[in-house]
Amino acid sequence: MAKQVILYTDGGSRGNPGPGGAGFVISDPAGHQLLAKGIFLGQTTNNIAEYTAIKEALRAALKMGAESVKLFSDSQLLVRQINGQYRVKSPNLKDIYGDCIELLASFASWQVTHVYREQNTEADAMANQAMDKRADVEIHTKPDIPQGKKLRLGILLSGGGRTMTNIQDEIDAGKLNAEIVVVVSSLSKVKGVQLAKDLGLEPTIIRKKDNSDVEQFSAKIAKTLDEARVDLVVQAGWMCLWHIPDNYENRVMNIHPALLPAFGGQGMYGHLVHEAVIKTGCKVSGCTVHFCTNEYDAGPIIVQRTCEVKDTDDADTLAARVFEQECLAYPEAIKLFSEDQLKVQNGIVSREA
Repeated sequence: MAKQVILYTDGGSRGNPGPGGAGFVISDPAGHQLLAKGIFLGQTTNNIAEYTAIKEALRAALKMGAESVKLFSDSQLLVRQINGQYRVKSPNLKDIYGDCIELLASFASWQVTHVYREQNTEADAMANQAMDKRADVEIHTKPDIPQGKKLRLGILLSGGGRTMTNIQDEIDAGKLNAEIVVVVSSLSKVKGVQLAKDLGLEPTIIRKKDNSDVEQFSAKIAKTLDEARVDLVVQAGWMCLWHIPDNYENRVMNIHPALLPAFGGQGMYGHLVHEAVIKTGCKVSGCTVHFCTNEYDAGPIIVQRTCEVKDTDDADTLAARVFEQECLAYPEAIKLFSEDQLKVQNGIVSREA
């Protein structure tokens, strides 16, 4: 039995209150499914169903002998309550909340993280099957394991590291056949440095100002990546232009918080992008994953995802909506690369079957 297991949980009711179901999927870190279960709950509320899914998943993990759990739920409220950010005020939830906290304390380590609904389809399907059949459902067959070579990823960051941790979550959940082998930060005092350490990686600090010119700066980056035998470089909030060596052509990815080629180029980053999108009255924005060249925000486009720009948006609210799409787009692009599905010809990416 794997010492660590990955749990995806979901629950809901058709009526709130109404006939409800809870679902969970348990996998090992390599992505092998160990158990998928749907539980019919009868008359209940959405919140009770969500908590029941967590409770039953934790009980099943303990029964398997797991010592550590990483749990993912698409209920942001529930995740914040379990992590102590919000109080549980409803008297109907206090007992089951207490049961979940007690179960979590039984593990040597645990982590409860919010994911978006699109990343939680299997647990959702189990809950709906239980509601459809009005009975418990249990599946022991293994899902498809990510195919292709196991990628050695090099992360370049200059800030908070959210993109890096999202990619690591996808790896932990068995959805990406990859491992982060090296992290390079262009700044020494950013949150991403500590987050890398939390992942067990001592980041290499390569600051532009410590080098005589961009060539020396770039050479140090390339040397670090070479020594780590990196297959793919992932720029995760990287703010520095560096000269990409020929041997890394179409092996360096970046994500931009807009639909390139619009709102790109030098000086267009972070909230400046979202402010420009709102100022021009765009109705749609999104994100773009692309291969990098030695120009800002240029290079062949791999994946784009879109979201609505609302009349009430400011840079913060639009940034949050775009980031939801970034959390889906970057793992998709990395997965396509790992499966050798990306072909670049005349500056355009096509997907090979």
